[in-house]
Amino acid sequence: MPIDVAARVIANRPLSTDYHVLALAAPAIAAAAAPGQFVMLKPGTGADPLLRRPFSVFEILRDERGAATGLTILSKRIGASTSLLYDAREGQRVDCLGPLGRPFTIVDPPSAAWMVAGGVGLAPFAALAQSLRARGVATTLFYGARRAAELFYLDFFSSLGVELVLTTEDGSLGERGRVVAPLDRRLAALPPSGAVMLYACGPEGMLAATARTAMTYGRPCEVSVERIMGCGLGGCYSCVVPMRGDDGAFHHVRSCIAGPVLRGDQVRWD
Repeated sequence: MPIDVAARVIANRPLSTDYHVLALAAPAIAAAAAPGQFVMLKPGTGADPLLRRPFSVFEILRDERGAATGLTILSKRIGASTSLLYDAREGQRVDCLGPLGRPFTIVDPPSAAWMVAGGVGLAPFAALAQSLRARGVATTLFYGARRAAELFYLDFFSSLGVELVLTTEDGSLGERGRVVAPLDRRLAALPPSGAVMLYACGPEGMLAATARTAMTYGRPCEVSVERIMGCGLGGCYSCVVPMRGDDGAFHHVRSCIAGPVLRGDQVRWD
C-alpha cells in the first residue's frame, strides 16, 4: 500500500538554473520503493498547485547501517509545482505519496543492462544502477541531452562501474546527435549469444525509437513513460497509454497502475 507523509526537505542541490536534485526524509517510502517506481508530490500549502505531480524515485538514501532514510528526485523547473520544488528550502515539508506504479524488471548476470536516458529521463536510473551493481550486472548508460551542461551525475554512475555512452545535439560532449544512434550500432555488433536488457526513459520520440530499435534486433526493452497524473492511483484516468493486449487488440491502460514501466514492444507509438 502507498504511504502518505509530509516529508521534510533534507537538501536541495541545484544542478543548473533549471535542474536540481531534491532530497526528502521519507524512510518508509524509500524502504518500500523499487527502481522505476514514482512518488506523487505536492509542495506548498495553498491551492496552486491543487494536485500532486508524479516524480520518479531517483536515489534511495541510506545510513551507515544500510537502512533507508529518504529518497531523492531529479526534477526540471517548468511549471508551478516544479518551481516550488526548485525553490524548496531545508526543513520545509512536501506532501509525498508512494511508492507507486510498476517497477523495472531487474536482470541478473550473465545478462547485461543498457539504460537509455534522454534529458530529465535520467530520473529513474540512479536507483536502477544501484540495484544492478548489487547484483553484479554489467551496466551501460546511453545518455543524451542538448548540450554538455545538461548531462548530470556522470561521476555518480562512473563510481558504480557504469559504462557511459554520451551524446549531445550540439556535439559539446560525446558523440554529436541523438542517443539512439550509438545504441543501434552497439546492438548491431552484439552477438546473438549476448543477453542484454534495455531500459529507457525520456521524451516520447526517444522511447519510440528505442523500442523500435530493440524490436529490430530482437532484444527486450522496458520503457518508463511520462504522463500527466492527477492522483497516481488509477482514479482520474488522465495517464492512459494505448497498449496491445493478449488478444492482439490495443487497449488504453492507466500508466500509474500498469506502468509507468511498460514493455516497449506492446506500446502503440504512432
